[in-house]
Amino acid sequence: MKRIHATDKAPGAIGPYSQAVEANGFVFCSGSIPLTPEGILIEGDVRAQTEQVMRNIEGLLGSMDLGFENVVKTTIFLSSMDHFGVVNEVYGARFLTDPPARSTVAVAGLPKNVDVEIEVICVRS
Repeated sequence: MKRIHATDKAPGAIGPYSQAVEANGFVFCSGSIPLTPEGILIEGDVRAQTEQVMRNIEGLLGSMDLGFENVVKTTIFLSSMDHFGVVNEVYGARFLTDPPARSTVAVAGLPKNVDVEIEVICVRS
């Protein structure tokens, strides 16, 4: 069985996907880009983009009574590895102890031409 999660504390899906799907104690969250819950795109500064992405993830997790401590795996997609240091700094501020496993990749393009997208997998403890 799977359960679909949706909240107004994070941007709504802009395609045929769910914000999050829960199955067998795991929660799989779709990638988040720097789009506010109100639909405003944060452009330019990669630090500001990453802060918005992390707020989106926090809002989605909070709506399911989860937090960053429940995250076991993340994937970070970057428009350029030149952004790695800044993104890592903003991201790392949310995982001060016991950080999750992570992959970071540079890609040819991201939705709406943003510079960062992050997806997370959580476990209910």
